[in-house]
Amino acid sequence: MSRIERAILSVTDKTGLVDFARKLSGMGVELISTGGTAKLLRDSGITVKDISELTGFPEMLDGRVKTLHPKVHGGILHRRENPVHRSAVADHGIQAIDMVVVNLYAFEKTAAKPGVHFEELIENIDIGGPSMIRSAAKNFQDVAVITSPADYAAIAEEMSSHNGELSSQTKWRLAQKAFATTAAYDSAIATTLEKVSANGRFELHPEQGFPETLRLSFHKNLDLRYGENPHQKAAMYSDGSGTGVANGRQLQGKELSYNNIVDLQAAWDLAQEFSETVCTIIKHTNPCGTATGSTLVEAYQKALECDPVSAFGGVIGVNRPVDAAAAEEMAKLFVEAIAAPSFDEAAKAKFATKKNLRLVEITHAPQTWTLKNVSGGILVQDNDLRQLQESDLKVVSKRQPTLEKKRALLFGWKICKHVKSNAIVYVRDGQSVGIGAGQMSRVDSCKIGAMKAVLPLKGTVAASDAFFPFPDGVEEIAKAGATAIIQPGGSVRDQEVIEAADRLGLAMVFTGVRHFRH
Repeated sequence: MSRIERAILSVTDKTGLVDFARKLSGMGVELISTGGTAKLLRDSGITVKDISELTGFPEMLDGRVKTLHPKVHGGILHRRENPVHRSAVADHGIQAIDMVVVNLYAFEKTAAKPGVHFEELIENIDIGGPSMIRSAAKNFQDVAVITSPADYAAIAEEMSSHNGELSSQTKWRLAQKAFATTAAYDSAIATTLEKVSANGRFELHPEQGFPETLRLSFHKNLDLRYGENPHQKAAMYSDGSGTGVANGRQLQGKELSYNNIVDLQAAWDLAQEFSETVCTIIKHTNPCGTATGSTLVEAYQKALECDPVSAFGGVIGVNRPVDAAAAEEMAKLFVEAIAAPSFDEAAKAKFATKKNLRLVEITHAPQTWTLKNVSGGILVQDNDLRQLQESDLKVVSKRQPTLEKKRALLFGWKICKHVKSNAIVYVRDGQSVGIGAGQMSRVDSCKIGAMKAVLPLKGTVAASDAFFPFPDGVEEIAKAGATAIIQPGGSVRDQEVIEAADRLGLAMVFTGVRHFRH
């Protein structure tokens, strides 16, 4: 350990910088800075030396060249225990730099701006910043490198408690974070520039198809007690967007488990299918009840009616803020977690006695892709975002569905999309009645969906995630009391299936869209 005597500060994100710099200065650290960072510190009454004073060379080329200099990198990179290094820097009048505080140009934010010009994009590729970060991280034994404002407080506290020094463990941790930072930054640049057309004008265009190289960068935000089972380790990682389930805000309750998070995602996804007020109850990623209502409490009560036995120990997802009336009813049932856009104060007070119940506020973010692990790689596909409109429906039976039945069919179709294949869902308009999920044969899903029903099945409609390979599924649905079926169509036996529907007096609607969910 050695005392930190000189630091370079050059940051884009200036959050917390003034306070941190003031603490460093108070511990006798000489501060060197560049451009806007130096101005901010001076305006805040903090003594700071310009980088040009250190290098003896002015910042030039609109700031492109300011830290790329031997007096900067020599000061960072020389090994203090190496006499040859010490002699070399002494011969050239190079002063040791013991700390580098740098974060990078906001390249990703610039790339995300609508209509951003290629020139602006290129100018936001940081050169000096990553160079200093990598130099400092390489020489971590002697130099502390800080790339995130989140580390300022802990670093200042450690230095204050140890006479201006940082432990080798702290420097190594900071170096690891620094290399991860530059790797993610370079990845973002490479991924963005793949979208630039070399057509003489260098235009940024929407990505066509999937990238040749898939670069993913996530940061761990939660260690989990275990995975799906107690013998499996697990953690959750964030994309840094602040949105979605991975970045949800837990208001109360026990630690989230791996299975809680998977079910929260399933509940949240299904709730986002609806513009009207909806509540869904999920068990092992399948809905065991989904309903709409004029109020959230009505939607919850109707969802619970579908399968109150399976709802015990489930996860609830809603698309409206949870109010006191809904909270009072939900609190009567043992549930593991609730996903909602927000919970009002009265609702939080109702849930306060349920100490283990996890309340999670989520900001919606549509997922563009879904990924699945396979040995030796991953599968990537577009997310299943296909919305079905009433105009897409093709009636193929002699019996025509009524307007009410059409609404029920579309409602059931939205739920069916979120049930594991093979999936059959019995519904009324605005309420699920029976759900058959994850069976190896479609006819068994028809039977199980009917068997699971608590509410009367007579007059319901049924939704199927894929076509019927044989008429037997239609026969089971008719036997249960349903009067209409919505399905993709596309079987070589479609005509036999349609004839069965006509023979049994059912309306049948084709969508031309399949919703397999494995």
